[in-house]
Amino acid sequence: MAHTLSTGSGVVLGLIRSGLATTRSDLIDQLGWSRITLARRLDELLLASIVVSVGQLDSRGGRPPEEFAVNPHAGLLLAVDIGGSHTRLAITDLVSTILSEDEADIGLSEGPAEIFEWAGQVFDHMLDRLGKTRADVVGIGVGVPGPVDFVTGRLATGQVDAQWDGVLVKDYFAGRFDNAVFAVDRDVNIMALAEARRGWSEYRDVAVLKAGIGVGLAFVLDGSIYHGSRGGAGDLSPVRTGGARTERLETSASGAVIRRELQRQGYRVRTSNDIVGLANQGDPEALRLLNETGTAIGQSLVHVVGLLNPQAVVVGGNLAQAGEPFLGAIRDAIFAGARDFALQGLVVEKSRLGHIAGITGASLIAQDALFEPDRISRLTRGGLPALSLPVPSI
Repeated sequence: MAHTLSTGSGVVLGLIRSGLATTRSDLIDQLGWSRITLARRLDELLLASIVVSVGQLDSRGGRPPEEFAVNPHAGLLLAVDIGGSHTRLAITDLVSTILSEDEADIGLSEGPAEIFEWAGQVFDHMLDRLGKTRADVVGIGVGVPGPVDFVTGRLATGQVDAQWDGVLVKDYFAGRFDNAVFAVDRDVNIMALAEARRGWSEYRDVAVLKAGIGVGLAFVLDGSIYHGSRGGAGDLSPVRTGGARTERLETSASGAVIRRELQRQGYRVRTSNDIVGLANQGDPEALRLLNETGTAIGQSLVHVVGLLNPQAVVVGGNLAQAGEPFLGAIRDAIFAGARDFALQGLVVEKSRLGHIAGITGASLIAQDALFEPDRISRLTRGGLPALSLPVPSI
């Protein structure tokens, strides 16, 4: 096995987090390090309370090997999943187990200032209920329904709602959680990350669709989120002919389009959950519109399936809760339009994580930022707590 160039504690932590190596012998096999070097790096992580010994594995003979894991109690992560008409919040431990969550019908149109002020207030209440304070927060992850320029951390121009153009999301947490690391990504990317790691981990190549008031697509290729050159990968467009400039799919096939049509007919609907509620009651118009929208989305995914040849297309977001009237239309359109070879073994199914996919993904990107290998290697080198904060009591 090729030796890694880095010998910092962050590399060890990365292997422990992945589950690829959790014992001393497994870590040495993976890294090719000496026992002395590994012992030093493990001691750094143990001293900083980033990892803990979780007992000994069963052994067929000799001394059972000691197993290590991330210390879930060494801090808290805040997760924010903003949708077109609905936003979810969660507080998790350092392995992204949800400890507390909340939600409200507040979305893009309210604007960033209102959403993040609300989120800050709710997080304070949630922390208080857990017996924790802002000082216990070591990472924040936010998903937003639009492309993020990962070079600058700003939301790209041309958002669905112009209020969000150029927004630097971390600024809205300044003053409340200044000592926490921060991460932001598209809502569908964080959903895809969660589905890939926690929902569909048996697949390495997955396309994940989020369908709510808006529509987004993300790719997990060889186990990693594919962002494109600036973070704009996955911008779906409707099938067009005649050489016209492409437009966003949500302008013609999305929950927003369904909502507008239902409102035009006199229905009282505001959120994607309202649309699903009508469908679940058997409302024929809602079912017709969901079927038409699913067909249009599926037709747009035909070329994606052909170009990337994923093992699975996972459909999440609130509209997925309508079930087969929506999901079946997507599946039928893909299988009717894609080439046979790309369809071999292809799975088109609903999200396994459901409504917690977004907040789980937001926690995971915060976790990834907190435990970035070079950061951990640098901060543990002096024997200090690597999270740059007093280690909270368990």
